[in-house]
Amino acid sequence: MIKKIGPGLTKDVKKRYNQIVAFSYFSSLQQSGIGKLESLKGDRKGSYSLRLSANFRLIIKPKAKDLSSESLKNCDTIIIEGVIDYHGNGKKFSWIIP
Repeated sequence: MIKKIGPGLTKDVKKRYNQIVAFSYFSSLQQSGIGKLESLKGDRKGSYSLRLSANFRLIIKPKAKDLSSESLKNCDTIIIEGVIDYHGNGKKFSWIIP
Protein backbone atom coordinates (compact mmCIF):
# COMPACT_ATOMS: atom_id res chain seq x y z
CA MET A 1 0.00 0.00 0.00
CA ILE A 2 2.88 2.39 0.74
CA LYS A 3 4.18 2.02 -2.84
CA LYS A 4 0.76 2.79 -4.31
CA ILE A 5 -0.40 5.71 -2.13
CA GLY A 6 2.62 6.81 -0.13
CA PRO A 7 3.45 6.66 3.57
CA GLY A 8 1.27 9.59 4.71
CA LEU A 9 -1.99 8.34 3.22
CA THR A 10 -1.16 4.77 4.25
CA LYS A 11 -0.82 5.96 7.85
CA ASP A 12 -4.18 7.75 7.60
CA VAL A 13 -5.92 4.63 6.20
CA LYS A 14 -4.49 2.44 8.98
CA LYS A 15 -5.54 5.00 11.60
CA ARG A 16 -9.15 5.07 10.33
CA TYR A 17 -9.21 1.26 10.09
CA ASN A 18 -8.11 0.94 13.72
CA GLN A 19 -10.75 3.47 14.76
CA ILE A 20 -13.48 1.58 12.88
CA VAL A 21 -12.67 -1.80 14.44
CA ALA A 22 -12.74 -0.23 17.91
CA PHE A 23 -16.54 0.18 17.63
CA SER A 24 -18.92 -2.73 18.18
CA TYR A 25 -21.78 -1.23 16.16
CA PHE A 26 -22.08 1.09 13.17
CA SER A 27 -24.31 3.42 15.18
CA SER A 28 -21.46 3.97 17.65
CA LEU A 29 -19.19 4.99 14.79
CA GLN A 30 -21.89 7.37 13.51
CA GLN A 31 -22.23 9.03 16.90
CA SER A 32 -18.48 9.34 17.47
CA GLY A 33 -17.84 12.11 14.95
CA ILE A 34 -14.63 10.40 13.80
CA GLY A 35 -13.69 11.24 10.23
CA LYS A 36 -16.80 13.35 9.64
CA LEU A 37 -18.83 10.31 8.54
CA GLU A 38 -21.19 11.25 5.68
CA SER A 39 -23.78 9.17 3.86
CA LEU A 40 -23.34 9.07 0.11
CA LYS A 41 -25.98 9.54 -2.57
CA GLY A 42 -26.71 8.37 -6.09
CA ASP A 43 -24.95 5.21 -7.22
CA ARG A 44 -23.08 5.12 -3.87
CA LYS A 45 -26.29 5.20 -1.77
CA GLY A 46 -25.90 2.97 1.28
CA SER A 47 -22.19 3.74 1.54
CA TYR A 48 -20.49 6.28 3.77
CA SER A 49 -17.30 8.30 3.53
CA LEU A 50 -14.77 8.96 6.27
CA ARG A 51 -12.26 11.75 5.74
CA LEU A 52 -8.62 10.80 5.50
CA SER A 53 -7.45 14.22 4.30
CA ALA A 54 -8.87 17.20 2.42
CA ASN A 55 -9.21 15.21 -0.81
CA PHE A 56 -9.18 11.54 0.18
CA ARG A 57 -12.02 9.50 1.67
CA LEU A 58 -12.29 5.97 3.00
CA ILE A 59 -15.54 4.51 1.65
CA ILE A 60 -17.34 2.02 3.87
CA LYS A 61 -20.66 0.22 3.72
CA PRO A 62 -22.49 -1.18 6.73
CA LYS A 63 -23.63 -4.76 6.12
CA ALA A 64 -27.21 -4.27 7.26
CA LYS A 65 -30.58 -5.59 6.08
CA ASP A 66 -31.63 -2.09 4.99
CA LEU A 67 -30.86 1.57 5.62
CA SER A 68 -33.35 2.03 8.45
CA SER A 69 -32.01 3.52 11.66
CA GLU A 70 -32.93 0.35 13.59
CA SER A 71 -31.05 -1.87 11.14
CA LEU A 72 -27.99 0.42 11.20
CA LYS A 73 -28.14 0.57 14.99
CA ASN A 74 -27.72 -3.21 15.20
CA CYS A 75 -25.19 -3.48 12.38
CA ASP A 76 -21.91 -4.97 13.58
CA THR A 77 -20.18 -5.53 10.21
CA ILE A 78 -18.69 -2.88 7.94
CA ILE A 79 -17.31 -3.49 4.45
CA ILE A 80 -14.40 -1.30 3.39
CA GLU A 81 -14.96 -0.48 -0.29
CA GLY A 82 -11.77 1.51 -0.84
CA VAL A 83 -10.18 4.94 -0.90
CA ILE A 84 -11.20 7.61 -3.38
CA ASP A 85 -9.82 10.95 -4.48
CA TYR A 86 -12.61 13.44 -3.78
CA HIS A 87 -11.75 16.41 -6.05
CA GLY A 88 -14.69 18.74 -6.66
CA ASN A 89 -18.44 18.30 -6.98
CA GLY A 90 -19.97 16.54 -9.94
CA LYS A 91 -16.70 15.02 -11.08
CA LYS A 92 -15.98 11.32 -11.38
CA PHE A 93 -14.13 10.07 -8.34
CA SER A 94 -10.81 8.29 -8.79
CA TRP A 95 -10.41 5.07 -6.84
CA ILE A 96 -6.99 4.98 -5.21
CA ILE A 97 -7.57 1.63 -3.52
CA PRO A 98 -10.57 -0.23 -4.96
